[in-house]
Amino acid sequence: MPGSLLRQAREAAGISAAELARRAGTARTAVSAYEHDRKSPTLETMDRLLAATGHQLAVTPVIRFEHRVTSRNRPLVVPDRLPRQDPHRALRRTRLPRHLNWSSPDRVFSLADRKDRARVYCAVLLEGNDHDILEFIDGALLVDLWDELRLPLETRAAWAPLVEPTVRK
Repeated sequence: MPGSLLRQAREAAGISAAELARRAGTARTAVSAYEHDRKSPTLETMDRLLAATGHQLAVTPVIRFEHRVTSRNRPLVVPDRLPRQDPHRALRRTRLPRHLNWSSPDRVFSLADRKDRARVYCAVLLEGNDHDILEFIDGALLVDLWDELRLPLETRAAWAPLVEPTVRK
């Protein structure tokens, strides 16, 4: 686990294991041992290695989901907090999975386009599961679109405690 995280950070930084070792002041063999999970770094060491790649360890709260059933006997999934995404991910071009795509399965949506984002967010809030919410919804962008989204009253009421305190500020 720590090894794959370290390797991903190093590759994202575009540096070799030898360069990472040089920047972090450690042996290249130690970097290799960490990346292949033959050796486990301490938190301090992992922090130093990630910093050498331009990354940092971060603790984020786990989003928990409540599964409800609407009055029309439809499933409704609501998180306990609004998810956040990296801006590039939140505004990417994407296709919806089949269970969410009511039109053409080959349609590409640009989440940077407000109308496309509204379509995707409506589909996810109405039909999405836990994974879909984490995959497509960014809380700040949802708050921004909230008043424009055409949602059934029951769905809007379920999400309102998460969104509306932020909208009203």
